[in-house]
Amino acid sequence: MSFKKDNTFFTGRLKSIVFAIKGAFKLATTEHSIMVQLSLGLLMTIAGIYFQITKEEWLVQTLAIGLVLSIEGLNTAVEKIADFIHPDYHERIGFIKDIAAGAVLFAAFTAIIIGGIIYTPYLF
Repeated sequence: MSFKKDNTFFTGRLKSIVFAIKGAFKLATTEHSIMVQLSLGLLMTIAGIYFQITKEEWLVQTLAIGLVLSIEGLNTAVEKIADFIHPDYHERIGFIKDIAAGAVLFAAFTAIIIGGIIYTPYLF
């Protein structure tokens, strides 16, 4: 496989999209944390359909789901790089991985708050 940079606009962008789709597929099929987040996103989508949430609520909910999945993907990448660089436990690597996991926690809490704001009026 050649990693020669493609400088043409169209084919270069097309290759980038193909790599991104491959990456998303790898995340969705190999990483349990992403599988959990995708399942929760699907449940929230089903809830949105069931409760017939507004267009604005769909926009915010979609953004929250995308935020969590994106940050979870970046966290996974940080963990994979850290494990590749230093496979054994190392205090500094652990610190880096903890920070990346903390970013996921911030995104997840944000999504939970958004879900609460959207669905509380429909439930009570």
